Amino acid sequence: MSQITSPERTLLVNAVAAAIRAPSMHNTQPWHFHIHDGGLDVLADPARQLHVADPHGWAVRLACGAAIFNARLAFAVAGRPVAVALLPQPDQPDLLACLTPGPPRPPTPRETALYRAIGRRYSNRHPLRAEPVPASSRAELIRAARKEGARLRLLPDQQSLAVVAGLVHTADATLNRDPAYRDELAQWSHRDPHSTDGVALDAAGPGPEPHDLLTMRTFGTGNRRAGRDFESEPLIGILVTAADALHDQLAAGQALEHVLLSATENQLAVSMFSQPIEVPTARDQLRAIVGDTPQMVLRIGYGLPGYPTARRPVADVLDG
Repeated sequence: MSQITSPERTLLVNAVAAAIRAPSMHNTQPWHFHIHDGGLDVLADPARQLHVADPHGWAVRLACGAAIFNARLAFAVAGRPVAVALLPQPDQPDLLACLTPGPPRPPTPRETALYRAIGRRYSNRHPLRAEPVPASSRAELIRAARKEGARLRLLPDQQSLAVVAGLVHTADATLNRDPAYRDELAQWSHRDPHSTDGVALDAAGPGPEPHDLLTMRTFGTGNRRAGRDFESEPLIGILVTAADALHDQLAAGQALEHVLLSATENQLAVSMFSQPIEVPTARDQLRAIVGDTPQMVLRIGYGLPGYPTARRPVADVLDG
C-alpha cells in the first residue's frame, strides 16, 4: 500500500465530510467509506438498511449515489476532480464505487456553487408557499438530472398531479397496514434533538391529515396546528432512469443530489416521497405514467427557512 500524505488524507476526509451530508430514507445514513492508495471507496452499510421499507437495498444505493455526488464536488472544488468507477458486483455487494483523484484543474463556478449548497440542503416537510417556480429554475433542475444520466419529469397539469398524489396516498396506506413497517418508522423517528441519525421531531414537519393532497409520512409529530395546511397545487417532479440495474440506482442517487443542490442554490425547498417506489404495484403504475423507471417523487417550491438534520461524525463512517 502506498503512503498517503497529510494533504492527500485531508482531501479524502473532506470528501467524506461532504458525502455524509447526502439525504437517505429516514436519515439512516447507510454508508461507509474506506481510504486506500489515495482513493476513496464508497460502501453500503447493510446494518443501516431498512429491511421492511427497503428489502432489496434500492434506497441504500440511492443514498450512496447521492453521497458519491457530494464527494465528487468536494474533490472538484479542491482542484482534484475524480474518476468514478461504479463497482457493485455479486461477490462484493457492499462495495459500490471507487473515487480516484485525477489531474489537477480549477473548479468551475457551477461546481463551487453546488458545493456551497451542500451545507444548506435539507428536506423541507413543511407547507410551501403558493408562489410558482419560474421556468428558468425548472429548466435548471431538468438539466441537473440529465447531466447525471437521469431525467426529471415535471407533471404538466392538475390531472396528472391528482393521479400521482393518489398513488402516493395508496402506497402510504399499504405500507402503514404492516405493523413491522410502522415499528421500523418509529425506530427512526426521534424526539431527541441531539440524535445523530433518524428524523428529529423539529425536522419531521406537520402530521398528515386526511384532506392533504400528498400524504407525508408520520414521524410521530401528532396533529398539526390550524392554518398549517399544505399547498393545493405543488410542483411535482418524478426522477426516472431508463433501467433499474444497480448502476442505474447509483446514477439516480447522483442525479437526485444534483437536483436537490440545484434547487437549494435557487432558494427552492424540496421534500421527497418514496412510498410509491417502495410498493411494487404503485411503482408499476407510476412507470406506466412516466414511461421510464421511477426512482423518486419530489415536491418542489418555496418554503420557510429550515436547517439540515444531524449526521454521524466522519470518524464513525471512515476507515483506512
